[in-house]
Amino acid sequence: MRTPLSLVKVGDRLATDTFNSFGLLILAGNTVLTGDDIAKLHLHHIFDVDIVPKYDDDPQDDTIIDEHPSSKRNETAAKKFEKVKASYQEAIDGIKELFNEAKRDGTIRLETVITGFLPIAQHAQQEKDVVSLLIELNTKDDYTYQHSVQVGLISYYIAKWMGQSEEEALLAGKAGYLHDIGKCRIDDAVLQKPGRLTPSEYDEIKQHARYGYEIAKQSGFSEPLCLAALQHHERLNGSGYPDQLHSEAIHPLSKIVAVADIYSAMISNRVYQKKKDLLFVLKEIHRCSFGELDPYVTQKFIHHMLPCLIGKKVLLSNGEFGSIVLIRLTDYFRPLIRVGERFIDLAQRTELEIEAVYI
Repeated sequence: MRTPLSLVKVGDRLATDTFNSFGLLILAGNTVLTGDDIAKLHLHHIFDVDIVPKYDDDPQDDTIIDEHPSSKRNETAAKKFEKVKASYQEAIDGIKELFNEAKRDGTIRLETVITGFLPIAQHAQQEKDVVSLLIELNTKDDYTYQHSVQVGLISYYIAKWMGQSEEEALLAGKAGYLHDIGKCRIDDAVLQKPGRLTPSEYDEIKQHARYGYEIAKQSGFSEPLCLAALQHHERLNGSGYPDQLHSEAIHPLSKIVAVADIYSAMISNRVYQKKKDLLFVLKEIHRCSFGELDPYVTQKFIHHMLPCLIGKKVLLSNGEFGSIVLIRLTDYFRPLIRVGERFIDLAQRTELEIEAVYI
């Protein structure tokens, strides 16, 4: 029975082989459809298929379709995650120590940077779902310290996604880890102020970039690492600070840290601003790639973050809950959503939006 794809359900059986417009076999006849199979049909722009009719007196099909394999970590994975969690706390303790060193001595030790950041980089490098990892690792520690660790981790990941060597990725990670070290010289009353900053307070906050450069420089760190502290708020169109630099004048490492900094800041609760929804944050970073953030860095970041959303629960603007089953690289933010046993293609249902993504 010829059936529109919008009416096909998980567990339906194909009556015939299904081919795409190029004549390639997509699914063989007699296939019992899973959610992934239906997503594949959508991906190949197949709009109807032949389904074996079901009748009330048909014997029950004993085929078991595991659409939602358990997402719980097995015992080995749980132990592995505990190691990641422990190294994350070590990284937070390490950045606290670095802030204290910088405030007390005006310099920081490379040894403290390495012992603080290297373990979390090593333990987290095998984790594929970066989105969930950062949320699961979230603690009640001061935002500035958590943010520093997160920016370090994200910078490390971005460098790896860009094809950089392990040594280069670790440099990016350390640059992200230290990018806000200059805040040790900013009055806590200003850093923790819950309301809107006055112009003079905002000017004081912006000085952390110069302070960070001075601390890193006086500590004998490499110039790229020092520049990441100075330039992570610069923007390609000259709208950033402290020097309103344009694209060519901004160091490549600073461009990586800038993307990591924005993502971590927007997904976190801060004293003056609540965290934003994940998809909204990725959309905003994508928007900023047109003039503010490096487009190549943002492209690599988004391409590797979006697959982490597959399988995540979402709330649609019509009040329905579903889960993301397919993301197209041609239309990042209009994925295919499974709601119960039916599918909603947001690329076609343009009146609908994703209101929230749940981890």
